[in-house]
Amino acid sequence: MRLHRNLCFAVIDGLTQVFNEEQYADKVIQQLLKRDKRWGARDRGFVAETTYDIVRWKRLYAEIAEVKAPYNRDNLWRMFAVWATLKGIKLPDWKYFEGTPTRKIKGRFDELSKIRTFRESIPDWIDEIGLKELGESKWTKEIAMQNQQADVILRVNTLKTTKEKLQNILFDLDIETEFIKGYPSALKLTKRANVFVTEAFKNGLFEVQDASSQLVADFLDVKPGMKVVDTCAGAGGKTLHIASLMQNKGQIVAMDIYESKLKKLKIRARRNGVHNVDLKVIDSTKPIKKLHNKADRVLIDAPCSGLGVLRRNPDAKWKLEPEFIDRIRVTQQEVLQQYSKMVKSGGKLVYATCSVLPSENQNQVQAFLKSESGAEFTFVKDKKVLAHESGYDGFYMALLERKA
Repeated sequence: MRLHRNLCFAVIDGLTQVFNEEQYADKVIQQLLKRDKRWGARDRGFVAETTYDIVRWKRLYAEIAEVKAPYNRDNLWRMFAVWATLKGIKLPDWKYFEGTPTRKIKGRFDELSKIRTFRESIPDWIDEIGLKELGESKWTKEIAMQNQQADVILRVNTLKTTKEKLQNILFDLDIETEFIKGYPSALKLTKRANVFVTEAFKNGLFEVQDASSQLVADFLDVKPGMKVVDTCAGAGGKTLHIASLMQNKGQIVAMDIYESKLKKLKIRARRNGVHNVDLKVIDSTKPIKKLHNKADRVLIDAPCSGLGVLRRNPDAKWKLEPEFIDRIRVTQQEVLQQYSKMVKSGGKLVYATCSVLPSENQNQVQAFLKSESGAEFTFVKDKKVLAHESGYDGFYMALLERKA
């Protein structure tokens, strides 16, 4: 592989924004990819994947390069040199790479790979919490899997097409997919491709949604004609899945504290041909109180640490703080207490997170069931999804039923 100056400069600019300006990697990369209209798919792929790679392995690369935050451009070029050397890419004779100790880099990498926090490139505190909650064996495998690049998984919009039809449409566009056993609406890409530019996407035949995330709507056990509330709907990946399972019949109330996210959901719903969704911003307790005892099904896709989806958001490792996890556990219990009141008698509730920590998952459910509000519910079942066991994102979901 030959390194091209303009592509490498784009990566360095992106890293500056992610590491020093606290910007989100996915947003930064979206901007970078619009930088030069002449870039082909390969160029854009290089910029996106290299930026993500260096973000993912920041701690390891910084240690090998002997640089400390905040990183100036010279520091970032040194980290880039480490990345290239470890990938076996020949460094061009640019001034940024003068005196790069190639052999020392490889030796240092072998040495540091014996220590989990460097090998998996994570902060000490995340390692400690993972170890404490999952144990040595599970945590070691889980955090290793969280550093693997995630597959691209599509969820077929069954309101508009079938899995077989969509597979054929994509095949004609040279995009090969395969079915995944146990995931009725999923298609996995065998090779990465930009599916967002296809007519099939623009016509709402599919959404990009990880396989684990697709389990949640199924878990909710919805039927056409029900009244369903998605309490933390965000941009609506699960809302749209619920709508397709309900065959567009009945009513879904999609709620969120962020109006901007619901606006995105509105656009996506239109593209998906979904017309049984009402959007509600949670700007006070009023919208929740209005729905007390009204819903057949309530989904609480609770805010969480996101430790089950680090493969997709590698920069989260560096943005998360221990205090945030303490605060989020309080929030999780609050939303369970408040939003569970919307479930009518005999109705069902799913509590879900994209975390792998029991303290955010089964412990929260147990604490809720022991509380006054929770006394009205019975535990039906739960599912713990670990990335190293499933091959997909880490997730948790619990199904509770309100006593009739």
